[in-house]
Amino acid sequence: MSARILIVDDLAPNLHLLQVKLSAEYYDVLLASSGVEALEIVQEERVDLILMDAIMPEMDGFETCQKLKNDPETYHIPVIMVTALDSTKDRIRGLEAGADDFITKPFDDFNLMARVKSLLRLKMVTDQLLGHTGHTLANSRTVVREIEKRKGHIVVLEDHEKRALQIAAPLQDIHRFTIVTNPAQVLNRRPGDTDLIIVSLSSDNFDGLRVCASLKFDHDTRTIPILLVGTPDDENRFVRAYDLGINDTLMRPIEKQELIARVNTQLKRKFYSDALQENFNQDLEMVVADPLTGLGNRRYFDRSVSPLFDNVARGEEFSIIVFDIDHFKRVNDILGHDVGDDILKEVATRLVTHMRAIDIVSRYGGEEFMIAMPNTNQDDALLAADRIRSLIGGTPIFVSGQALSVTVSAGVAQVRQGEKLRDVFKRADSALYVAKREGRNKVVPAATKKAA
Repeated sequence: MSARILIVDDLAPNLHLLQVKLSAEYYDVLLASSGVEALEIVQEERVDLILMDAIMPEMDGFETCQKLKNDPETYHIPVIMVTALDSTKDRIRGLEAGADDFITKPFDDFNLMARVKSLLRLKMVTDQLLGHTGHTLANSRTVVREIEKRKGHIVVLEDHEKRALQIAAPLQDIHRFTIVTNPAQVLNRRPGDTDLIIVSLSSDNFDGLRVCASLKFDHDTRTIPILLVGTPDDENRFVRAYDLGINDTLMRPIEKQELIARVNTQLKRKFYSDALQENFNQDLEMVVADPLTGLGNRRYFDRSVSPLFDNVARGEEFSIIVFDIDHFKRVNDILGHDVGDDILKEVATRLVTHMRAIDIVSRYGGEEFMIAMPNTNQDDALLAADRIRSLIGGTPIFVSGQALSVTVSAGVAQVRQGEKLRDVFKRADSALYVAKREGRNKVVPAATKKAA
């Protein structure tokens, strides 16, 4: 499916000119002759990018853009203003209204298409995150408001002190910034401590485009937005930079308010993407984590051990242990579920603390815990299980000042060639049943003889 671009202009010749150019690049094109019509279309149709004129009757492009960016349902749609207005004041007004870019007519086709492709790449990433989160965040006006208030950390790469201060000075009262002169200081940044990188094309000591290419190639820095600063002579390099994945450009001499507007645009987009990612991570944790103990749940365990079964086919050993708290139902019935919950949490803590870092520990359900031990045969897993059994049973669990004696039973099984998780679990669970039947507080190995 091609990206879908909405063109908004009250003049039919302008609409059709852009339509021809974009259709030639295999984009699907929608047309609107007014801001009002554009707002109606984005509510009814999927739109990946909007190209909009600033000067229109009834509702101009500035007001239309502002309405789009104030609506959480359309906040994420990139907007490029394409207009005959060419003053710095107009560019600032467009950016402050929420436009992601501002292009003055007459425009260079290569420049326009480079910016379109750059914003569509970002939109694709945003769409993936929105899909993961089920649009719950997009519907939150609170999140959009919080994005507007956040301050960012900006790294300025410029080896000329005066030029560096021209960039940093307008930002110092709004955002935090760090000036660096060596590209290595930028290439070692991490997304968590940097929200925007401003790279100068005017340096005699490093190639700004090469730095941008390295930043966008590296896994740890590719999501950090880049604002490239150059001179009018760098126009062709700007086009190349968009192909490399940079996010925006700024011409010298630098106008203070335009710099601030472009910086804020990039930061807001990054904060929005960060919020989506955080929401996705929280949703994922809710899906795979047990909220009581903090351990992975059954779904987490099943997903995590899948590669270990592939390793068995290559000759690696792998065992599982099924632990069960003895007489747990009696604990809940007599002492209450709150006490039972505290016991579950303490048992989980002891399991995690005393197993190896490579072992996969999960609460499989109820009072049952499952542990996967990579590179471990059944005899070694049996020793580990008995050590844990002894540790839990030999050390009281204190709940509300009361010392409670808690024991566990366990079944242990080594995965055989060709077995699936349900098969090895069945054998380990059968061994656990034997341990329960033989008096509890015991570890029993699964039968090692293969079925004929």
